[in-house]
Formats: sequence, structure tokens, C-alpha cells
Amino acid sequence: MSQSDNENKKEELSKKETPEITQNSQHQETTSESTTEEKKVEESFSEEVEHPKATTNELEEAMVAESTFVQDTEDHKKAKAEDINIEDDDDDHEEAIIDEHKKGVDDSLAEDSEDESATERHTIPKKDYHSMSKEQLTDELERLLKNEKIQAIKEHVIEIRTEFNAKFDEELEEKKEDFLADGGNIIDFHYSTPLKNRFNSLYFDYREKRNKYYQQLKQDLNANLNKRLEIIEELKGLLDVEENINTTYNHFKDIQDKWRTAGPIPRDKYNNVWNTYHHHVENFYDFLHLNREFRDMDFKHNLDQKLKVIDRAEELAQEEDTNRAFRELQMLHKMWKEELGPVAKDYREEIWERFSNATKVIHDRRQEYFENLDKEFEKNWEKKQQIIEKIREIADQDFSSHNKWQQKIKEIEALREEFFKAGKVPKSKNEETWADFKETVRRFNRKKNSFYKNLKKQQYDNLEKKKELIQIAEDNKDSDDFKTITPLMKKIQSDWKNIGHVPRKDSDKVWKQFKAACNYYFERLHENRSEENKEEMEAFGNKKELLDKIRSFEHSGDKEEDLKTIKSFIAEWKTLGRVPFNKRFIEGKFNKALDQLFKKLDVNRTKAEMLKYENKIQALNDADDDHKIRNEHFFLSKKIEETQAEIRQLENNLQFFSNVNDDNPLVQEVHKNIEDHKAQLKVWREKLKKVKSLY
Repeated sequence: MSQSDNENKKEELSKKETPEITQNSQHQETTSESTTEEKKVEESFSEEVEHPKATTNELEEAMVAESTFVQDTEDHKKAKAEDINIEDDDDDHEEAIIDEHKKGVDDSLAEDSEDESATERHTIPKKDYHSMSKEQLTDELERLLKNEKIQAIKEHVIEIRTEFNAKFDEELEEKKEDFLADGGNIIDFHYSTPLKNRFNSLYFDYREKRNKYYQQLKQDLNANLNKRLEIIEELKGLLDVEENINTTYNHFKDIQDKWRTAGPIPRDKYNNVWNTYHHHVENFYDFLHLNREFRDMDFKHNLDQKLKVIDRAEELAQEEDTNRAFRELQMLHKMWKEELGPVAKDYREEIWERFSNATKVIHDRRQEYFENLDKEFEKNWEKKQQIIEKIREIADQDFSSHNKWQQKIKEIEALREEFFKAGKVPKSKNEETWADFKETVRRFNRKKNSFYKNLKKQQYDNLEKKKELIQIAEDNKDSDDFKTITPLMKKIQSDWKNIGHVPRKDSDKVWKQFKAACNYYFERLHENRSEENKEEMEAFGNKKELLDKIRSFEHSGDKEEDLKTIKSFIAEWKTLGRVPFNKRFIEGKFNKALDQLFKKLDVNRTKAEMLKYENKIQALNDADDDHKIRNEHFFLSKKIEETQAEIRQLENNLQFFSNVNDDNPLVQEVHKNIEDHKAQLKVWREKLKKVKSLY
């Protein structure tokens, strides 16, 4: 080819339309809505750097947005559904879908173009933050800050912070209601915990580190952008260089190497810069038409490499992990765009169609994965609705005891844990589900607080009652009137047990006061009784000696003298005093011994009984206990009534024997019973007369 032909070719190539980087209106019109929003985020980030006092939300929005391919594809599908006419043929529809998937990859590549940690970000596993406690969330945030790159953990931190704040807000609302239920003023309410302070400190560190990172990143991205623009200018200049074609080709290879290592640039410039670079690369290959050997050699190399990329993309269509397949697909598209040059025109359409079809398969499988994930989220939503309903059923009930409330509090806590472990719900239902959950829990808490508020009022009333008993105990603890005060002290002890609970902060104090006063009195009573017991044991010993004397008594034959002696035994027995409670059996033995003596003397039954009863009358009189005297009075009155009823019944029975002789054994038995009951009635009446004399 002549020199003049070369000049003409260069002139022709220089006249080809070159997309200008600064004039990107056409490009911007084709950019997706998500890319436009990302540009706004980038602009807000610039403002954040200039105004470091921006709010937390502004700083969050200043962070570079992460990949949201699923939402992007949903938006694209809606847009395509409007744009694609259902009457179009299948080929057009298929092409539109492929373009849609390619657009999704292009957008993701543009996003990742300014974040070299994209791959690392996807390899950091996300845990089930929703089911984790506040302590676990805080520990996980600390671990990420220590072990991972700050630019790679944004999604993780956002989810952790969202879950922590949701759980803390729930706790905050509960504490606020408790505070108000106790009569507090909302103005005075403040609640924080060491755990909350620790979390806030960690999140502040995260913001500081991320802010510094993005300040430096902005500078680096712009520097890399300038570097790439210089490379493009250098590439454009190859067409005007007067040098050997071998030298020019090597120069072109150097430019390609520099382009690959030039580093990330701002996402809103990515596609435009790449299209410009690619345009001039194609110009150069057209220029290489002057030397087919170099061009064909490059075309063959690029074709081989792109076929390998296509093979790998088709293999990824079988990958079970759809997210992993999509991430690697992004890398393949990046390699296709940034590292591999054009191929011969005969192959361009064929290989691009294969690559696009493989891309579509992976995207369809990923879309199916997210649809199945949505189904799982829907199941989680149904499970959470059941949990909320269980909480609502408990919240609608009223409970009247502390134990019952404590049981229900444990049930609610178990349901809360179950709610958080149930998993994520569809994003469209998340806010409503969370609001329903909080409202039902709050309804339960309000009823619980109302119950314990009333319970506290009752406890303060109980406190006043117990203080009154303490006053009674302290006023009487030094009394020597043990007969009167002992029943009183026992009664206030019983009353104390029946009063119920008092506020916990006062419980130990009032109990110790009451116990001290009662113990002081009963210790004095015990000391007094110890003295009495000593005398009672002496009385028991003396009565035992006298009982032995009575048992060994021999009748003289003189009834009057023997009766006089027996009466002296009874009189002496009275003077010996009271015996211990557990020794009172000796009184029964004494009465039996007297019965034997009276029986031998053939003393009238009534007289004998009354002689013995004198001993009991003396004991009642010595005890000076009106209660015991009243009991004895009641006992005797009842015996008299019962005996009279028996006599009437026996006399009525005699009417059945009106035609029977008096010597009949049955009739004689009835008459004998009547006489015995009348004799006993006489004794009961005499005893009652004696008891009445004590009043």
C-alpha cells in the first residue's frame, strides 16, 4: 500500500464519530433509574466531605450503594413489560430479555468499577442477624470491624444496625411504659444501657473509618479517571504517529496493559469512558487493516480468549450456587469488556449471541432463586403471623395473680424469641409485621404494668398494716401479763401471715422489726415458763408419791374414818399444784385410784364423783382462765341435754313393752339404763352448779 493510501486511511479514521466523554447526555438517557440514583448518592457524598457535621442518615447515604441486582431486574422487567408489544415476534422478545440481562450486568459492573472490594464483599458470609440477640449483634459488629475491610462490610453493618435498633427500641418502649406506669413524667425519662453505649461506640468507629476511606476513594477515583482519559488520548494519537507499524503495534499493547492496571473510576463515568476507549480500540484495529498480519493475529487471540469466557459462562449455568455464578459472570463480562479486544466481524454476532444466551440462563436461574426465596419469606411471614396471634390471645386476657402474670411473662418472652428466629419476611410486609408485633407486645405490657401498679398500691397498704402490727408487738413485748399478752402476740403473728406482700425494698426491714419484737417477748415467756416448769416438775414428783400412798391405803373398816382420810388425800392433791402438760396423765390415774377406794367404801356415786370433781374445779379456779371455764360450762350443759334426751328415748321405748311382765329381762335392762342415766344426770347437774360458782 502506498504512502498516499496510508494518509487517506488515517484521515478517514480521524473523521469517524468519536463519543466525547464530557458530552454524555445520550449515555445518561439510556442509564437505568438505579444508576441515576447512584449518581445522586455520589453527589451527596461530595457534600458530606465538605460538611463533616452532616447527620447520620446523610452520612449513610453518602456511602457508595451496593449491588441490588434483584430490584434492578424487577424494575427493568416492569419497564420492558410496557415497552415490549405482545404482538412482537418471539425473536424480538427474546432479544429484549437478553438486553435486559446484559443491562443488569453492565449496571453492576459500573457499580463495582469504583469498588475493588466487591468480590470480597460477597465472600463475607451474612449471618441470620434477625435471630441474634443484641449482645450477639454487638459482638458481630466488633468482629467485622477488626477482621474485614471497611468498604466491604456496609451491607452487613446496615443489617446489624437495623436489627439492633429494632430490638433496643422495643426494649426502650417497654421501659418507658414501666416508667410512666410508676407515675414518672415523660420529660424525665431517659434510658440507655452499657450494651447500647458499646454498640454506638463501635458504629461511630465504623462511620469514621468509612468516611475516611471514601474521602480517599474519591480522590483516587478521579485520579484514575484522569489517567484513563490520558490513555484514551494516547490511544487516539496512535493514528497520527509516523513510525514503523511494528513499533506502533507494540505501543498499542503497552497502552492496553496500562488500561488494565489503571484502577477503578467513578461509576457514573464508567460506561461512557469504556465505550470511548472501545471505540478508539476498534479504530486502531481498522487502522491495522493496513497490516493484516497484526490484526488477524490479535483477532485470533481475542477469539480464543472469548470462546474460553463463553465456555466458562455456559458451565456456570450448571452451578448450584446462583449467587456465586452471577458474581463470576460479572467477572467474565468485565474481562470481555476491559481485557479482551474485538474479533473478526464474521464471528462477532455469533459469539456475542452465545455469551448473551449463557448470561440469560444464569440470570433466569438467579431470578428463580430469588422467587423461591420470596416463597420462603412468605412462609416465615405466615409463621410470624401465627406467633403474633398467640401473643394477641395472651394480651387480650386478664390475670389476677402474680404467679399467673409471671407465667405469662415467660410465655411472651418465649414467643418473642420464636418471632426473631422465624426468619425474614417479604420486604413489602416487613414494616407492617414489625408494627403488629410491637403493638401486641405493648398491649400485653400495658396490662402487666397496670396490674403491678395496682399491686404496688396494695403492697403499700399492706405495709401500713404490718407497721401497725409492729407497733402492737413493740408496745407489749415487755409485758409480764403473759396470760393476756401471749394470745395477743400469737394473733398478730397469724395476722401478719395473712396480710400479704409489701414492697420488696421494705420487706426485709419490717420483717426484722416484727420478728425482733416477737422473739424478745417469747424469749421472756420461755424464761418465765422455765421457772414454772421447775415448780410443775416438783408438783409432779409430789403427786406421784401421794398416788403411791393412795394405792397402798388399807381400809380400817370404819367408813367415816376412811372417808375422812380419802378426803384428806383429795385436799392434799389440790395443794400440790399444776404438773407439766405432758405429765397430766397422772390426774387420770389419781381419779382411778379414788374410784377404787370409793367402791370399797360403797360411797354414793354422786357424792364420789363430786369429791373427785373438786380437784378439777380447783384447777379451773387456779388457772383463772375464763375461756376454759366457759368451755367446761358448755361441755356440762351439752351432757345434760344429751342425758335428758337419752332418758326420754328409753322411757318411750318402754311403751313397746306395755303387755310384757316387769320381770322380763329386756324390760329390766331398760329400767336399769333409765336409772343409770338419771344418776349420771344428777352428777352433771351438780358439776354444772360448781362451775357456775366460779363466775
